[in-house]
Amino acid sequence: MKLFQKKETCCGCGACVEICPANAIKMVRDKEGFDYPQIDPAVCTECAKCRSVCPIKVQEQTEGIKYYMGAQAKDDELRYSSSSGGFFSVLAQYVMKQFGVVYGAGYDESMRVIHKGAENQEQLEQIKRTKYVQSDMTGIYGKIEKNLKEGRWVLFCGTPCQANALILFLNREYEKLIVADLVCYGVPSPGIWKKYVNYLEHIYNGKMTDFCFRDKRRRDNGHMCSYTIGKDEYAGSLYDDIYCKMIFKNYILRPSCYSCKFCTVNRKSDFTIGDFWGIEHVRSDVDDGMGTSMVIVHSKRAKEIWDEIETELNWFECAKEDILQPRLSEPTVSAKGRRFFMLLYKAVPFSLIAELL
Repeated sequence: MKLFQKKETCCGCGACVEICPANAIKMVRDKEGFDYPQIDPAVCTECAKCRSVCPIKVQEQTEGIKYYMGAQAKDDELRYSSSSGGFFSVLAQYVMKQFGVVYGAGYDESMRVIHKGAENQEQLEQIKRTKYVQSDMTGIYGKIEKNLKEGRWVLFCGTPCQANALILFLNREYEKLIVADLVCYGVPSPGIWKKYVNYLEHIYNGKMTDFCFRDKRRRDNGHMCSYTIGKDEYAGSLYDDIYCKMIFKNYILRPSCYSCKFCTVNRKSDFTIGDFWGIEHVRSDVDDGMGTSMVIVHSKRAKEIWDEIETELNWFECAKEDILQPRLSEPTVSAKGRRFFMLLYKAVPFSLIAELL
């Protein structure tokens, strides 16, 4: 049995690995630095459960009830420490007040981006802010299912394909589950990210302990990035950073991202969240450079949750046209030179790559 014929038809969510009752599937990294499921035919029983949780093979989207919002956390510190307007943090605190668990992307001790759980404010800080790297979901689906069966509240935040994979994996509704997916530009290569971390650690002769892709210190809606190596912090323009240049020139996104079917407002999640790009044209009076969250409320239950947390937010309702940014209507277009670039990155140091970007 094969899970996919072309790499464009695998998003790397890893749900197939976790659902397999025979443990016949493992994730294997390819030359571009992405992980793909590989089936051991000697162990596989051909039960086809892996296919049942694939968000690309089983694409379930719904129009449903929708509300389009702009939101900013009233707590300035909370908003400052978030990538956009702090809506995720407000939603996360709602869940933690009910002794629930919040799952999102954070760094491990090696600066690898992984999904992990948070049950207090200190742990929540580790999974806030945007990470421009595909996260490793190993073990997360099972942990969430266990939490829910124990009667705990769970908030999951991830890419649309990860969110859909979770919904398919659970295969039933849970009253205490909140699924929030992101407006996703596409997921960059974990392998290239690892190489970049090693490059910076070599240059500055130390260990990296943090990387912020959306630093707000200039009050420019997070157009800076910053990172800490050893005891020193380094900061600069997001658009001058070598790794970020690779992303925004569309060289290092996963092949499936260029044909993503989730670039729509119609999703199975409870909430879709992202940056409110174009806020200066919609509500210039609230555009202070510190970020505004774009929120789509997809269901009656999600609206009930919104009604409980709206007192923690400065918010406004808007029209669909106001929030309809590119990644809600079509996927990112692959760079013409992507294939050549991916061959080049394996052989050329980052210092030389920088000159080519």
